[in-house]
Amino acid sequence: MIEVHETVWITMADGARLAARLWLPEGARANPVPCILEYIPYRRRDRTRMRDESMHPRFAEAGYASIRVDIRGYGDSDGLAEDEYSHQEMQDGHAVVQWIAEQDWCDGNVGMFGKSWGAYNAFQVASTRPPALKAIITVMGTDDRWREDIHFYGGCLANDNFWWGSIMQLYNAMPPDPAIVGADRWLDMWRGRLEGAEFWPAMWLEHQTHDEMWRRGSICEAYADVDIPVYFFGGWADLFRDTPFRIAEHLKGPVKVMMGPWAHLYPHEGIPGPKADFVAEAIRFWDHWLKGVDTGLMDEPPLRFFMQESVAPNGAHKQRTGRWVEEPSWPSRNVTMTELSLNAGTLDDTPQAGVALSICSPQSFGATGGDMCSFAIPGDMPIDCRGDAGGALEFRGAALDTPLDLLGQARLTLRLSADRAQGIVAALLIDEAPDGAQTLLSRGFCNLTHRDSDTAPTPVTPGEEMQITVPLHGIGCRVLAGHRIVVQLASAYWPILWPAPEPVTLTLAPGTSTLHLPVRTDATDAPALRPLPEPDKPIAKRPVTRVRDGAMERSVHTDLTTGEITHRFFLDGGVFGPVGDMRLDEIGTVLSDISDRRYTIRADDPLSARATMEQTASFTRDDWQARIHCFAEQTASATEFHLLSRVTCWSGEELIFERERTFAIPRNGM
Repeated sequence: MIEVHETVWITMADGARLAARLWLPEGARANPVPCILEYIPYRRRDRTRMRDESMHPRFAEAGYASIRVDIRGYGDSDGLAEDEYSHQEMQDGHAVVQWIAEQDWCDGNVGMFGKSWGAYNAFQVASTRPPALKAIITVMGTDDRWREDIHFYGGCLANDNFWWGSIMQLYNAMPPDPAIVGADRWLDMWRGRLEGAEFWPAMWLEHQTHDEMWRRGSICEAYADVDIPVYFFGGWADLFRDTPFRIAEHLKGPVKVMMGPWAHLYPHEGIPGPKADFVAEAIRFWDHWLKGVDTGLMDEPPLRFFMQESVAPNGAHKQRTGRWVEEPSWPSRNVTMTELSLNAGTLDDTPQAGVALSICSPQSFGATGGDMCSFAIPGDMPIDCRGDAGGALEFRGAALDTPLDLLGQARLTLRLSADRAQGIVAALLIDEAPDGAQTLLSRGFCNLTHRDSDTAPTPVTPGEEMQITVPLHGIGCRVLAGHRIVVQLASAYWPILWPAPEPVTLTLAPGTSTLHLPVRTDATDAPALRPLPEPDKPIAKRPVTRVRDGAMERSVHTDLTTGEITHRFFLDGGVFGPVGDMRLDEIGTVLSDISDRRYTIRADDPLSARATMEQTASFTRDDWQARIHCFAEQTASATEFHLLSRVTCWSGEELIFERERTFAIPRNGM
């Protein structure tokens, strides 16, 4: 039998209490066991309740205490959230690990895991070296907040900075549950959160260079601080595709990596498939490092990658064909860099000079790109790149005689000039099928003012040739025989990147630039792979009732009278799909989430760019109703970013909070 504690309280040194949900195996108090910690802001009692039930009870069944802790300022925990991965968050996380180790049900050994935010702070808490923390599992997070987070890509401002910051605008406005914190206290706690909340997209935009804010929490700044075993799980449809290669190379403790075809989901729920039983794999890892049981896991090659085969472009993939491969280390002796020259519209082994090539991309270039980070919601993966091809320089390789395996990080070395003091380069690596369909393999970006330094941007001298390097995101794929490798270069990438202040023309001389591809060959002495188990079924049916059906719209609309192009993503049900209103039957709470994200631009005017996010959320129970409405907007002039934030909240029918704020933030090379 599993012992489930809906709420346990963990008191911090300053008196603040963090709320947690705890699963204990039978007899843990008489015979203490290791504990597994997950520490995130997404509300253990309601917003992640269904997801938690797929993992934490199974850890308890396997003989572990398992605990889900709400970060300070979220769910039912006291205090205010200052920022993602704040110093306070790390202090609290360190203290939580030590608190766990001191409980009568814990034998003093603690493991930590998490996806996305939870992966970040697992790395970061590990770097503070709490003695009880013996190993961590990180799922789809990063070691480097500047290079591989939602804020900046290649020094270019990512629109995810606005979008995800707006999601957190909503989360930062959510109330505690009166059934947990008390009917006489919850409203004051909620008002305190609302009064103290900052608008994070504006706060982050105050830091447009690689400064101390982004170094905080980036373990790449001091890899030696993480000296315990790490198991990293990632997905090729996810954002965080480079971290596994870096940590495999730089962390000195034991490192394991599994990269599947998945979007931003746990592997046991992974889409595209094939799924993998993450929980079973995690238990093997915990058994080895927390119980001292030889499971054989650490005798296997440490790095496992799913090599996806060529596929027709589609905004949603439920399954990918391919095969698993393993590597003994990274860099791998099985991977060599092959160079191809960007010639006059071709990719060739030998450089060939020619007439200079120029492109001034329409500001709408990038419409086929989907999202940088897919949640496996239909429409958020890239579609046929031919839809954008007319707005880019295109370089096409010869049809392949044999399949080409790529594993690692490709890059481009470009010699080019620009006709403005500021501009961006968007580079796409594409798999072109014999019928001409183009599937995106990888992409990378460069803010030209950051060509020499991410800490001190410098204007471009118009017309002056410069050499830049554009790293492309990690890939693991097999390009089939008869297909071609294609590169597209553009000077805009909307709506993934915020545009430069003016349209920019890029000029490139054929034969002077190079594509570097990480080509893999199978090792002749490779051991047979252990088959991955299929995901297990949940221990118990999740007691949830759908109260109202949801809906979704994912569209691109062109107004032919104004020239405005609008990307809309309307979702009735939260970030994971159009699920509508759901009642958590165990606690009787009905959750509702509706969001409407829009990006608008005109093809001829980068200053017409506008991003908006409107969201509503509610919590409804017989004895409780709380409702939140948030609106956010971002626009820009040639010299400033302009942001607006609006939050309105009701308790029942009573308006309890309303605030609107505006921000003007100077552009610094963005």
